[in-house]
Amino acid sequence: MKRVVVTGVGAVTPVGNNVETAWESLINGKSGIGIVTRYDPSLTKAKVVAEVKGFDPTQYIEKRECRKLDLYCQYAIAAATQAVEDSGIKDKIEPERFGCYVGSGVGGIITFYDQCENMFTDKNISPFFIPMMISNIAAGNIAIKFNAKGPCLPVVTACSTSTHAIGEAFHAIKYGLADAVIAGGTEAAIHPLTIKGFTSCKALTMSDDPENASIPFDKRRNGFVLGEGAGAVILEEYEHAVARGANIYAEICGYGNTCDAHHVTAPDPEAQGAARCIKLALDEAGYKGTEEIYINAHGTSTPMNDSTETKAFKIALGEQAYKAHISSTKSMTGHMLGATGAVEAIAAVMALKTGTIPPTMGYKEPDPECDLDYTPNKAVKADVDMALSTTFGFGGHNACIAFRK
Repeated sequence: MKRVVVTGVGAVTPVGNNVETAWESLINGKSGIGIVTRYDPSLTKAKVVAEVKGFDPTQYIEKRECRKLDLYCQYAIAAATQAVEDSGIKDKIEPERFGCYVGSGVGGIITFYDQCENMFTDKNISPFFIPMMISNIAAGNIAIKFNAKGPCLPVVTACSTSTHAIGEAFHAIKYGLADAVIAGGTEAAIHPLTIKGFTSCKALTMSDDPENASIPFDKRRNGFVLGEGAGAVILEEYEHAVARGANIYAEICGYGNTCDAHHVTAPDPEAQGAARCIKLALDEAGYKGTEEIYINAHGTSTPMNDSTETKAFKIALGEQAYKAHISSTKSMTGHMLGATGAVEAIAAVMALKTGTIPPTMGYKEPDPECDLDYTPNKAVKADVDMALSTTFGFGGHNACIAFRK
């Protein structure tokens, strides 16, 4: 069994287009949520989103290539490039031992919509339509860019996508299938079609107030805010990282993957699947029941998720749940769907590394069903021993990853 560490991080988010900027925003409570600018807000009932701002793909991709890539793929390449450069792993690993596990919950939905319009108006369909749309193509393009010829697995498990991608990459290295993997997720689905779809299934908040729209664990919560972006980490076998003198952020040491098998959108209200997922990650990480923990919660700001997730923490941790530091950075980034787990994993790693717990912003009214410590409105200092990141997706997908110093 190999040990696995994090040696590089990269992110494109609504609160900053690199990890340094995004982390400073998170610990200072700076939100990226606002009224949609990508299209006319009058087109949709839900008007508050979390958009990436000021993104320049030509920093990472040749200008002529950008038109061949959906925005979700551009975000992914940007985050992966940042992570690879941060790790210094380029040219220091055998291509056949270098993997890429980058997924997307939705894929190229903007491209899909645009090409449907072309078809219905008798315009030509782009020859790049299919490779721009398919949800594996971010992983494919990243692998091509960095000559990663090892295992390549673009996970698709809705909102759990990038947590599962990181967890599966962790196990691939742990069991000797690769020496390093670019792992994470990406999404660019802020579009009237997507917003209307989520609105129809009553998942989004109808609040027009950005400061009181994404309010995880607050009694007033009434739906999530759609976000976008990408996150990527370099996971690397410990001895390989040490041998090349890599900077190590943290050790990834546990992973849980379960399914509720209950409902296509709603979590199991008994929280047994989610709790078992968390317990699997804790057991693999060697949790002793006494360590100080930070949990970057899924915390979507929906009534069912937040209360069910709270119940899962209590089942998995027992009385220790009341001592855990918990927060939802979705209060600032919105819900980034397939990218959310990777960005939140990076936040968990940074909390572990810096001893700073990012806050849950907008928290005002406690909910009796959500009675744990959610780090309300202000970051706190805490020298935690372990950090978890949890995500739960439509279809009953549960994912949890655990990190240690």
